[in-house]
Amino acid sequence: MKIYSMTATFGKLEHETLTLQPGLNIIEAPNEWGKSTWCAFLVNMLYGIDARARSTAGALADKERYAPWSGAPMTGRIDLNWNGKDITIERRTKGRLIFSDFQAYETETGLEIPELNGANCGQMLLGVERSVFVRAGFLKLTDLPVTQDDALRRRLNNLVTTGDESGAGDKLAETLKDLKNKCRYNKTGLLPQAENERDVLRAQLDDLYDLQKKAENTKTQQKELEDRIADLENHAAALKYTAALENATRTEAALAAQAEAQKVLAEKEAACTNLPAKAAAEQLAAQAQALQDQWLDLQTEAASLPQKPAEPATPSHYSGISDVVAVAEADRAEQTALEANKKKQTGAVTVLMILAAVLLAGALAAGLGLSMMPVLIGGGAGAIALTLGAILFAIVRTNKFRTEMDVLYQRHPGLAPEAWVSDAQKYAEMLAAYQTALAKWNADNDAFEARRSAVDAQIAKLGDGKGLKDILLTCRQTLSAWDELDTARRDAQTADAILQALKSSAQPAAKPTKPDDLTYSAQETEQKLAEARFTQRQLHLQLGQYLGQAETLGQESLLKARLDTLNRRIARLEDTYYALEMAQDALREATTSLQRRFAPRIAKRAQELFGKLTGGRYQRLTLTEDFSVNASAENEDTMRSAQWRSDGTMDQLYLALRLSVAEELTPEAPLVLDDALVRFDDVRLAKALEILRETAENKQVILFTCQGREKNM
Repeated sequence: MKIYSMTATFGKLEHETLTLQPGLNIIEAPNEWGKSTWCAFLVNMLYGIDARARSTAGALADKERYAPWSGAPMTGRIDLNWNGKDITIERRTKGRLIFSDFQAYETETGLEIPELNGANCGQMLLGVERSVFVRAGFLKLTDLPVTQDDALRRRLNNLVTTGDESGAGDKLAETLKDLKNKCRYNKTGLLPQAENERDVLRAQLDDLYDLQKKAENTKTQQKELEDRIADLENHAAALKYTAALENATRTEAALAAQAEAQKVLAEKEAACTNLPAKAAAEQLAAQAQALQDQWLDLQTEAASLPQKPAEPATPSHYSGISDVVAVAEADRAEQTALEANKKKQTGAVTVLMILAAVLLAGALAAGLGLSMMPVLIGGGAGAIALTLGAILFAIVRTNKFRTEMDVLYQRHPGLAPEAWVSDAQKYAEMLAAYQTALAKWNADNDAFEARRSAVDAQIAKLGDGKGLKDILLTCRQTLSAWDELDTARRDAQTADAILQALKSSAQPAAKPTKPDDLTYSAQETEQKLAEARFTQRQLHLQLGQYLGQAETLGQESLLKARLDTLNRRIARLEDTYYALEMAQDALREATTSLQRRFAPRIAKRAQELFGKLTGGRYQRLTLTEDFSVNASAENEDTMRSAQWRSDGTMDQLYLALRLSVAEELTPEAPLVLDDALVRFDDVRLAKALEILRETAENKQVILFTCQGREKNM
């Protein structure tokens, strides 16, 4: 297949056309020109866009990533040559279905190509699935290493096992796998179904045997229960006969009790004839009891009343003083003033003495300087006089201060001046508290006496001169007589009711038909009979259920016959399953053997290309079964994995491998390279271009690059 041109409204491309030639095409363009967009356009035009793909945090789905920037619908056209015919394929967006409208027709005539459709276009034109083309014939800088893509691996395996790409080996393996899965796959398949059916039949037979056993046990229980019910019914008859005899005796006793109750009632009625009414006696008793309760409460309250508060003792230095706090505050202020005056007087004396010293010093200085004795004597005398005067003044003021202070301290004996006011306040507070407590005690005592006098007056009025004890005693006697009359009436009514009940319940009873050795009461017998009859009904229903379930399960002989048939079928399926396993093992061994021969073929071609790319530096290369690559350079004794090489060498190594894979898998498909040679140095880039030019003799090669080296070379 060779592409002539591509026209796209796709991502940043807006009605743009890229024209290509057969052979090697080198398309040089700067970054963000649209090289990768053209590559994505080619793949999606051939294979379509997956409308179900969803964007993730790390990658956008193609339908969103390549939505036209202009907002126009996504459309595209490719003109190409396929099987010697020039054809055109077109894709358009229809509604919300991106690239869903597909057309393929001959370019000149416009005749439709029916074998091509939107689903199989890439497969038909290139002969490979989308993932194989992307991995084998579509090379990008970021995607040079061969990956273990399932479709790519499957096509390589098909080449090994069948010699072509028809997939016969895979089809055979899938057929064997499907047949084996039909026999058994986890818990599904013919074998598990048959085994489940066998288990069901075995369970049915076990259930049938269990139901038959339960039915026999139920019949035995029914017989035992019938005998039990007969014994209980005989015991019930015996109890009724005994009860009839006892009822006759109780009736005679009830007649005598009725006569006695009527006699007592007449006596009690006579005793209450002249008594006050019961309601009046109850009212009087309630009033008397209430007054007695109040009187007792007052007595209790009187015993718990507080004592009269004691008046606090008055200290001698506060005797006769009405406002002790004011006096203490005045004394404290006077003491503070005296202390202040004392300090002032002491300062004045000090000043006089300093002045005297100054005079004396001046006189000494003058006398020494002028040699005049009279001056010295006069100045000294003045200084001494002044000093003596100051001392005398200080003595007088000190005596007066002490006298005044003694008077103040005598009014507050034993207390420091700082405590005079607080001590007076404490005494004033104590005296005020006493006066408040005394006033409250007097008020409470007067209120209590008033209440006690009121209760005494009510008692005197209620008893008409009698005491509460006599009133209460008379009331209790009267009420007791009325209560005895009420009791006698109730007893008479009860006796009448008992007699009537005995007469109405009296029923004749026949003797039991057989000896009775049970000891249950009538109530217990009735309960046990009810339980036994209920159990009898339950057993009857249960037996019917067992028989019905057994009938539903089927006949025992038929179930056994079905089980035998099923066992033979399971044996045949197991033989088939084991045969399929043997076939799978044989095919797997054959495939593995052929794979071992295939890897060297790819490795040989990759080794040739890698040697050319590196100017003969690397002559040894191996390809493992999972496509891991090992290589050794000249003068290296051991093989090393690609991770030991530089980034550029690794690119060249994998380019050689990818080219060899592309030759095998996509011989007719164009080879597309997107900045795949960026990390090649100039020497190896020239070698790579030679290889691509050779490749372009057999297939179309499209090389996108952001550098000018490729075209220059």
